Amino acid sequence: MTQKSQLVSQDPYLKPFRTALQKRMERAYIRELQLTDGDRTLQDTANGHLYYGLHKTENGWVFREKAPNATAVYLYGDFSQWKILPSFALTPLGNGDWEIELPDFALQNEMLYKLWMVWPSGADERLPAYCQRVVQDEVTKVFCAQVWEPTAYEWKNTIPPKPGHPLIYEAHIGMSSQEPKTSSYKEFQETVLPRIKDLGYNTIQLMAIQEHPYYGSFGYQVSNFFAPSFRFGTPEELMELIDTAHGMGISVILDVIHSHAVKNAKEGIGYLDGSDHLYFHHGEKGLHKVWDSRCFDYGKQETILFLLSNLKYWLQKFHFDGFRFDGVTSMCYHDHGLGVDFIEYAQYFDGNVDEDAITYLTLANKLVREVKPDALTIAEDVSGMPGMAFPVEKGGIGFDYRMSMGIADYWIKTLKTQSDNDWSMGEIFFKMTDKRAEEETISYVECHDQALVGDKTLIFRMIDKEMYDHMSVLTPSLIVDRGIALHKMIRLVTLTLCSGGYLNFMGNEFGHPEWIDFPRQDNGWSFYHARRQWNLADDELLKYSGLNRFDRDMIHCVTENRLLDTRPVALCQNEGDKVLAFQRGNCLVVFNFHPEKSYSDYAIECPSGSYRIILNTDDPQYHGFGNIDTEVTYDTSILDGKSRLLLYLPSRTAVVMRRG
Repeated sequence: MTQKSQLVSQDPYLKPFRTALQKRMERAYIRELQLTDGDRTLQDTANGHLYYGLHKTENGWVFREKAPNATAVYLYGDFSQWKILPSFALTPLGNGDWEIELPDFALQNEMLYKLWMVWPSGADERLPAYCQRVVQDEVTKVFCAQVWEPTAYEWKNTIPPKPGHPLIYEAHIGMSSQEPKTSSYKEFQETVLPRIKDLGYNTIQLMAIQEHPYYGSFGYQVSNFFAPSFRFGTPEELMELIDTAHGMGISVILDVIHSHAVKNAKEGIGYLDGSDHLYFHHGEKGLHKVWDSRCFDYGKQETILFLLSNLKYWLQKFHFDGFRFDGVTSMCYHDHGLGVDFIEYAQYFDGNVDEDAITYLTLANKLVREVKPDALTIAEDVSGMPGMAFPVEKGGIGFDYRMSMGIADYWIKTLKTQSDNDWSMGEIFFKMTDKRAEEETISYVECHDQALVGDKTLIFRMIDKEMYDHMSVLTPSLIVDRGIALHKMIRLVTLTLCSGGYLNFMGNEFGHPEWIDFPRQDNGWSFYHARRQWNLADDELLKYSGLNRFDRDMIHCVTENRLLDTRPVALCQNEGDKVLAFQRGNCLVVFNFHPEKSYSDYAIECPSGSYRIILNTDDPQYHGFGNIDTEVTYDTSILDGKSRLLLYLPSRTAVVMRRG
């Protein structure tokens, strides 16, 4: 291996760790050689989903499973009257693999089946690790694998090019209905996709797609990694949803869970062959105490091949355009990063780092690019691990972007601990733009995490109980006025200062009230808070409609003016006046965060020329007060020898202006 890590050239503070970075790069290279025997690609190797599980053949069916601790394995189900029969015993092939071949007539589409797994100290039912269809009985609530061989889906639309700047709409299929129920792929396609297209987002991030036994886990306790959730419809309906999005020019990425797995033995893979270490760490190390789940052992070849195959499967079979990897911080550290403040570089190279996980993530990114060169990958990492979003060939882990998780925390902390008069313009600019030199990030004000029960959405944090009585255009409220103004401004400053892309959770664009709470015993299995009240955004008598329009126009403004193609340049950070202004390309973005003071002829130093307002948070259509004349053309003047614009800046307003 002759390649050298280039991370140090990006960050001189990494010089003391040059050797560790090089070893990290070499470790991934050696592991790849081991997986591919040096004469294949990762793509050629990651084919577990094509070998294991149930597959139709020319002569009938073949089923295979890896279960090295098993002493016997049986297939049983509808076809055996749910009896364990010798005629359905699998044959050991060696290397822990088991196989059975069946004639064509033995299985029929939609039949249910399971494995009966026998090991030295016991036996029990299991679901296959690579099963691609799992359903739950409505009465007994028992999960079963299902024979699924329908007519192949015919793809109709061209896959759109990779977005230069992902503007991501984070969505959960099940809670996307206005009705209190579990929604479907089909309903989402027909009712929500057009909204996303109208809003202008170019990427959808689908959550909770991998099958999970407990609906209320938000999809984060995965049991069946290759099975799209039955709750929302058939695999083909998911394909049609993605295909339809592609026809709208929208990319679709999967919120993939490779950081842990559900602990359930009968539904999941944690104890598949009677052992606890087929794909996971043995003993206590294999248990995530906070998440109550199983922790993968990324040093095991079986684990890496299982997870790489999983990525290839979703890319090829369902035409996903990439992945947002959940829980990357948990993967990268033996203590899962719990309760840790990452304040010094040594923490990225000490004995707490799971180097096997770093190797897996590096190979995962390399595989994704082999399968689909234009695929998009995003890491949910709060630790700031160097090289996380840096190319593999240059010594990085290979993600395109890292989630800028600290921004959401910053806004919550600011609203909770500071009065409006204490907000710092310099701090806002710094927090929005603070990132590692070598990486691009995805910024967001709030994702699904901030909306979960026990927490509050941003707007509910600002308006609280006033939302119940004063969101009508006919009922004025100073509290609501403040909340609506800041809701728009906070989103605008976060988006227009982002370095790579932006994310919004479904419904938050119009200030969806209250919280998310899935059906559970404590709430009487209610769906009331596990839905989206789209009617609020559509009702012109409610102020939600103005927030929805603002989000749409904000996204279109940024896209049409290519605002994110250049870096932001600070022009004004006046702490006393609470005025923040910066330039991006031919556009100026100016904020007056002061809660009381408005300014006439406020001077902003900027490039000379004529400017006009192209977005104004105070516009009445966004339920602002209409104090800014957007028809005026603003020409710069020379004041004190510098080119300046003189602007009227009402309190709690922001404008985007374009030169020329």
